[in-house]
Amino acid sequence: MNAKASQPRAAADAWRLGNAGRVLGNAVTRFESRVLELMATAGHADTRLSHVNLTRHLDLEGTRITELARRARMTNAAMTELIDQCEAMGLVVREPDPNDKRARTVRFTEDGREWLRAFGQAVKKAERELVKEIGEDAADVLLQGLARYAGTVESIRVAGA
Repeated sequence: MNAKASQPRAAADAWRLGNAGRVLGNAVTRFESRVLELMATAGHADTRLSHVNLTRHLDLEGTRITELARRARMTNAAMTELIDQCEAMGLVVREPDPNDKRARTVRFTEDGREWLRAFGQAVKKAERELVKEIGEDAADVLLQGLARYAGTVESIRVAGA
């Protein structure tokens, strides 16, 4: 009889539940859920992760739609849908690109900048909670290691950074 066939299912599937990608994904899910909870408490209950995906890639001075889509690793059509939603919420506005009138640039509105400040506060609070739970030394090692690891992913780097 095959040794693998005689293993209980949980043991045979353990690699699927405990691999780095799964653990990191679960941690991101928990962290982002907490940030959204804090945003709702701050009066931004309409915020969704998809909106964060747009706003985390949007430069303060504005960014072209095609560049936003590239940074977020989305199609232009999917990014345009997110922009429509955020525009309806009053967070962003589209304008002609000053360097190419055929292109559109997205920028934060004043309400969007207020939202961004609230988002920053929510992220900082969630980070403090993470540090309190796992310890400062572990958090430092974790964040430094992940920054090195993620720094090798060209597709998510911001142009010029």
